[in-house]
Amino acid sequence: MRLGAIYTYPVKGCHRVTHDEARVEPWGLAGDRRWMIVDADGVGVTQRETAALVFLGAAVQPGALRLTAPGRDEITIQEPAPAYDVSVKIFNSRRAPVPTRPAGAEADAWLSEFLGRPVRLMFLHDPTAHVPGLSATLGTMSFADGYPLLLANAASLAALNDWLLESGDEPVPITRFRPNIVVEGAAPWAEDGWTGGLLRVGDVVFKAISLCDRCVVTTIDQETAEKGKQPLRALGKHRNIDQGLMFGLNLVPTRPGQISVGDEVSVL
Repeated sequence: MRLGAIYTYPVKGCHRVTHDEARVEPWGLAGDRRWMIVDADGVGVTQRETAALVFLGAAVQPGALRLTAPGRDEITIQEPAPAYDVSVKIFNSRRAPVPTRPAGAEADAWLSEFLGRPVRLMFLHDPTAHVPGLSATLGTMSFADGYPLLLANAASLAALNDWLLESGDEPVPITRFRPNIVVEGAAPWAEDGWTGGLLRVGDVVFKAISLCDRCVVTTIDQETAEKGKQPLRALGKHRNIDQGLMFGLNLVPTRPGQISVGDEVSVL
């Protein structure tokens, strides 16, 4: 098995960034989901309710973030200086608020005009202070939904696409599932047997925590923002496991390191 692709999402919900290599940190890949847009109530804005985020480009620069969007001038935002923290929520739920720093009025105005409603941009300056509701015993992480990294298996996607074609639907790309890393050369659904064990990617070892229960974001075309009903219907028919529609594997790194496309992937 080998590592076939690496992706990050600098702003939660934004368009993916493709990498040849990436630094693995305790809270996820370097630069991945350290920024989040929040609404007037301080709750994170995601593609679940705002599909237009697929058009938001984000690139991490030293000490800064560059944003792009169709029809708009790009903007570069500096990481907020230590001043004051604002607590926000990833979801409007009982999960504990996360301390963040506001990016500032210029970023807020740019994003508010782009999305057509008042929003603010926040920076997670201290991931070690973020203990998420889904993995509170597993350490720190970024603004990811529940775990530091998500793995997808290319062969599992091929099997899923066979089901879609059999039902008369169009196949979907791996980007629908917004993974951080994609493994090639494994058998379809091999990841089901990896849970609870260890996985080595290059020189970095990860804990394979659990399969990933998928949401409506997988039905959003990541290039056009068009919404459909697949692949959730197919996952509901073929991959309904413990009342979850499973695709992908949640990972937690055991230590920092570097991974690169082409690295060997092995189950320990």
